[in-house]
Amino acid sequence: MRTSVALLARTRLSAIAMARSAQPVRMALQSHINQRISSCQTNTPSESRRHYSSRPSDQPIHHIRAKVTLATLRKLYKRGEPITMLTAHDFPTGTLVDKAGMDMTLVGDSLAMVALGYPSTSEITLDEMLHHCRAVARGTRSSFLVADMPFGTYETSPEQAINTAVRMMKEGKAEAVKMEGGKEMAPTIARLTQVGIPVLGHIGLTPQRQASLGGFKVQGKTAAKARGIIEDAKALQDAGCFAIVLEAVPEPVATHVTNILNIPTIGIGAGVGCSGQVLVQQDMLGLYGRVPKFCKTYRGLADEIVGALKEYSADVKSGSFPATEHCYPMPQEELNRFMRMIGQDEQEEEPDSDKRKVSA
Repeated sequence: MRTSVALLARTRLSAIAMARSAQPVRMALQSHINQRISSCQTNTPSESRRHYSSRPSDQPIHHIRAKVTLATLRKLYKRGEPITMLTAHDFPTGTLVDKAGMDMTLVGDSLAMVALGYPSTSEITLDEMLHHCRAVARGTRSSFLVADMPFGTYETSPEQAINTAVRMMKEGKAEAVKMEGGKEMAPTIARLTQVGIPVLGHIGLTPQRQASLGGFKVQGKTAAKARGIIEDAKALQDAGCFAIVLEAVPEPVATHVTNILNIPTIGIGAGVGCSGQVLVQQDMLGLYGRVPKFCKTYRGLADEIVGALKEYSADVKSGSFPATEHCYPMPQEELNRFMRMIGQDEQEEEPDSDKRKVSA
């Protein structure tokens, strides 16, 4: 009996000692939290409010301009104002293009290479294009949205092209489709435009056919080949295209084509004589090292982005992130209640821990 009493006394003394030893820890925790709370409470409610990045804001992403339509593009063309066009491949890039005030946004199949890592544009599927087009559409409020029809989804027959184009517009939320090819595609384009599907043509260098062209090479460098481009352009205009992309075509040829047509031309590597210009967003922002000759790199964002990512990693390793301003405060009354709660939990757990040690 005396042994049991002595053992119980030692257990109680041990529990008291452990509780006392835990007090500095709790005091340190209380001091740390108080400092953080005090710092947080210096912010006004509007300053401390945070938005989650897991979903877009309910408020407009940016100031919404008047919606660009085919009629808008026609007016720009008639008064000789250059038409601006840039690619986008997801919600953020679509939002940026729209916010920058571009007349047209192109969900180009170039995303196969710059966003998905495919070696060529011909590998992207229709379902992938639809997925990306929907994402861009969610960020596009004003710009006129055009989407590429991927390789293998329109060449077989006009019926196949119509089915694909309907999906691009109905499921992908595109307002028009872009097709590569010259006069051989004119009957298909005519069928699309007859059923009310706007088509942006694309001649010169057609990346989907780069294998048959011997690679990504300038087209129309000889007089004979330049005549072929002129014939293609006329055929696409007659088929009902609202505009035509001229890619990697010598400037004199592109300028002449622009002058003889009654619809806009959108140049990419075709000189300043076109009715407008288009570039791949990743190229002009310098996200990859090598860009085509025709592309001007307006920013070198790759180095800036990598630098920011390295800073974040260093901050996490050093413990300087997250700082007080990145944390959420707790009402002082609830904090006091919380500290009392964990203090009681520790006192209850310590005797139980000693009992387990004794039984062991």
